[in-house]
Amino acid sequence: MNLCASSFKFNFPGCQRCLRLSKPLISASFTVSLFSHQNPSSTTAMAASISTDSSKPNKKDPWLIVGLGNPGKKYSATRHNVGFEMVDTIAEAEGISMSSVSFKASFGKGFIGDVPVILAKPQTFMNASGESVGAIVSYYKIPLKQVVVIFDDMDLPFAKLRLLPKGGHGGHNGMKSIINHFKGNTGFPRLRIGIGRPPGKMDPAAFVLRPFTKQEREELDFTLQDGLETMRILLLEGFDKSATFVNSAKKIEQMG
Repeated sequence: MNLCASSFKFNFPGCQRCLRLSKPLISASFTVSLFSHQNPSSTTAMAASISTDSSKPNKKDPWLIVGLGNPGKKYSATRHNVGFEMVDTIAEAEGISMSSVSFKASFGKGFIGDVPVILAKPQTFMNASGESVGAIVSYYKIPLKQVVVIFDDMDLPFAKLRLLPKGGHGGHNGMKSIINHFKGNTGFPRLRIGIGRPPGKMDPAAFVLRPFTKQEREELDFTLQDGLETMRILLLEGFDKSATFVNSAKKIEQMG
């Protein structure tokens, strides 16, 4: 196969949708991932000849967006599962089916604009999220700068969003698990969704499993739409523009 041809196409494994490209892929690692099952020696040579620029990821390279939470109806619509809700919001808006299960996750493949994206909701329970996320990243050879993890954060006011390019786990067990499976590497973006602090002396473990009040639900729905737009800007226009949008979104809303 000649990667320099004017037009070619590829499929994600198991994906029904095809992406047609007008120029060669830039990501060497993803090229090897896609074709290595056919001829490892030749694909390695092809990948080595492709120029890469880590500071400017190709829009045609896949992104992985992970929402953290716990599986099962018992945990549905609780504070600890806002990461799941954010991924569901993205999937619905972009027409991405989440009906399949792969890598111990509810799993979907599609596009945001012209950018291929994988959506995942680990079904391992929160504290073992890294088992799922680590396997996906390893299989598809996704660079960590294109892995976005979305999770709840008690240190942010309720419904507040914060997008960061990297950082520690902040005491979040799901993030601890992911960082451990990334061998301590914390250089991946994360979208934190504020759930506020527990009232009085309530146990934080009990607080994160509480459902939302009607008023909180309404406010969270607006936040999820802000999060959707943040992800669109991130994938299509870059981190800086998306961070500017999400950090100023609430201020603009309050001024309006």
